[in-house]
Amino acid sequence: MGMTMAEKILARHAGVEQVGPGDLVVCEVDMAVQLDRSFATFIPQRIHDAEKVAVVMDHTVPAPTVYDAELHTRTRDFVKRFGVRRFFDIGNHGICHQVIIEEGLALPGELLACGDSHASASGALNTAARGLGSIEMIQIVCTGKTWFKSSPTIKFVLEGELPAAVFGKDVLFHMAATYGSVEGHNVEFAGPGVASLNLDDRSTIATMCTEISANFATFPADELVLEHATRVADRPFTPVESDADALYADEHTINLSELEPYVAKPDYVPGNCVPVSEIGPGVAIDQAFIGSCANGKLEDIRVAAALLDGRHVAPGVRMIVTPASQKVYLEAIRSGYVETLTEAGAVVTFSTCGACYGGHTGVLGPGEVCITSSTRNFKGRMGSPDAAIYMGSSATVAASAVAGEIVDPSALIGQGAKT
Repeated sequence: MGMTMAEKILARHAGVEQVGPGDLVVCEVDMAVQLDRSFATFIPQRIHDAEKVAVVMDHTVPAPTVYDAELHTRTRDFVKRFGVRRFFDIGNHGICHQVIIEEGLALPGELLACGDSHASASGALNTAARGLGSIEMIQIVCTGKTWFKSSPTIKFVLEGELPAAVFGKDVLFHMAATYGSVEGHNVEFAGPGVASLNLDDRSTIATMCTEISANFATFPADELVLEHATRVADRPFTPVESDADALYADEHTINLSELEPYVAKPDYVPGNCVPVSEIGPGVAIDQAFIGSCANGKLEDIRVAAALLDGRHVAPGVRMIVTPASQKVYLEAIRSGYVETLTEAGAVVTFSTCGACYGGHTGVLGPGEVCITSSTRNFKGRMGSPDAAIYMGSSATVAASAVAGEIVDPSALIGQGAKT
């Protein structure tokens, strides 16, 4: 029997010939990525291999509290004690999933574990990546291994190309609206439409697969992925592709050309997403946020700047833009995007998870309404549990910031606003 991408990666890392749904396997992990909050409980006495550990400062940077500053000290002590060279401290940091992609911490055919739930982002690079709890991550750091129960896979065949005002976020929200939660399953993407998606859109889709409860989310290693991986890799890698006779729990076809901008309504994602056109007029907003591992990429900032060029954020609306990494931030400055956004009345912050998880740099108050391109919208995620969080693409967020209410970006976005 053939295997899917995820099954092949698990089999390779477990040293077995075949893996299928329901199999329990103990796997060697290629890279364990820890965060600035990973060492709140304790620092291990030994680690398995410093070359297979990376540490990224991302959630609370720069430290907003004394408690966080203490955690940063503990993190730096860990890195120094064990000689972890893949350390991305403040000034060279970013949201971990963006740093993982930029720095080659995830490569095609590899198995990655991370102490943040949106690790599925690396599936854009043909990597099997999972977010795991703090104790499990410490165990991996110490032993180099972990176990998985192999899940059945749902295949999404992509056809066509995205219209100008439609992005990766909209693809995922269409999936969530049409098919709901995929809990207990992996997700795999295939079809000719994949080639039309840039790496940022693929990463956004893979990231947001966590919000429909996917275990692994994997894309094929096509020419775009292999070019990127070859450029950033410091070690050999071997991509995987699913077998022609691989077994899938289900298969769905999505014509990208037929999609339109979507939003996720407050509190949850599966079955709670609709086209922006169905929201109707009059959903006024207090805050518009562009950022996070899902949508703080250079393309997000470029699109936002293109939409706000010559326009201004509506009175009474706070627009916050947070680059996903220092590299994205620097390139946005060089490209003039930061100047354009600032002139339009937006606030461009340093790279951090910040407002996405309700930690700092944009926390919501009671009764406020936010449109965000970040990752989650459940109650209390971005601050007060009495705030309402809508999610959309960065284009939808930027257009809504100008309008002062949630709107379809199609009227504002021209062919020049998307590459």
